[in-house]
Amino acid sequence: MRRFMVCAAMCGILLTVAAASATAQIGKSVSVAAGTPEDKALTDIYAATDGPDKVALLDKFMADYGKGDLELLGDQLYVQSYLAQKNYAKVYEYGDKVLALDPDNFSTAVIMVHAAEEQGDTAKLFDAGEKVAAIVTRYKAVPAPEGTAADTWTAQRQVVLKTVEGDLGYVQYALLNAAYKTSNAAARAALLERYAATFPDSTYTVSAREQTAIAYQQALNAPKMLAAAQSLLASNPDDISMLILLADTWCNDTAHLDKAAANAQHALDLLAQAKKPDNVDDAQWQKQVALQKGLAYSSLGEVNVNKGGTRTAQAIDQFKQASPLLKSDTFSYAQNQYRLGFTLAKMQRIPEARVVLTEVVGLDSPYKSRALDTLNKIGGPVSSGKTSKKSS
Repeated sequence: MRRFMVCAAMCGILLTVAAASATAQIGKSVSVAAGTPEDKALTDIYAATDGPDKVALLDKFMADYGKGDLELLGDQLYVQSYLAQKNYAKVYEYGDKVLALDPDNFSTAVIMVHAAEEQGDTAKLFDAGEKVAAIVTRYKAVPAPEGTAADTWTAQRQVVLKTVEGDLGYVQYALLNAAYKTSNAAARAALLERYAATFPDSTYTVSAREQTAIAYQQALNAPKMLAAAQSLLASNPDDISMLILLADTWCNDTAHLDKAAANAQHALDLLAQAKKPDNVDDAQWQKQVALQKGLAYSSLGEVNVNKGGTRTAQAIDQFKQASPLLKSDTFSYAQNQYRLGFTLAKMQRIPEARVVLTEVVGLDSPYKSRALDTLNKIGGPVSSGKTSKKSS
């Protein structure tokens, strides 16, 4: 007997022909007796180059033998061949046929993910990815077959899950990457939420949930942003990204100034003892830590501006601490410099305020127009020859 199956891998699609014992997989496998007409037809199909000739051989195979398990096998071969031809509509058409015959056909669902990723179709990518996740979830819940001891079945199942681990990781990354690339912030947030619901135990899920909150902030959806951030902090009070996000959100909310300050300070305390992950290079780590520290200092400064009184002078120092740390991110740097310039203007330190706000006008950020409005009230921008002067 020969066993034929279609398996997907991260770097390509492989058609595997294994003899004798079964290969670990999720979904049905199809056996064909060696030396039969069906075996000869399949041998010719495997030997053919992907294209019209191979499809013609498949058409003939299906006309002659396409019933029962051989219909399933034929549909899988169509899926694999059409992917090689980049005929994505046909991949989905025959992929749906395979899944109708074998709803737990993991390899075919993965191939459909490949097709959607290559095509750049995010909707189909997430649909196929959710099919993959559902197949794995169902497989994990399958009880031991009759006559198989529970511990034996558990061991067998772990072998299969280890076998598909690479494909599952590829699917998770493909969906997350597509979500990150979505330019519309509200749509990106929705996809990231969908990802976290589909793969709650993925190594990428915490990052996806953090980015969900940030995307909602960018979409100006404060209620959903707050819900996402607070949910993460409830499960991990030391999530630096969410502490900083909420500090920045609340630093201008008079009802939550103390919370904003506490979150910013807690983030700074955590950053002081944070260790670089092995998969992050030194330059990237230093940039990330600097940016996060800068955001925390800027939020503390804004809290002190809003509390007023003698705290305003302290706010100036905190904005100045933040400035060099935020230079790698134009938006964050412009926000901090606007806060600094506006506060200097309120303190009647006009020459310093004009220098700082003139720099903000030269940055491509939403704070450009605000800085110009403030400058027009205090004497206008300084000449280009004087903008290098630092505030004291």
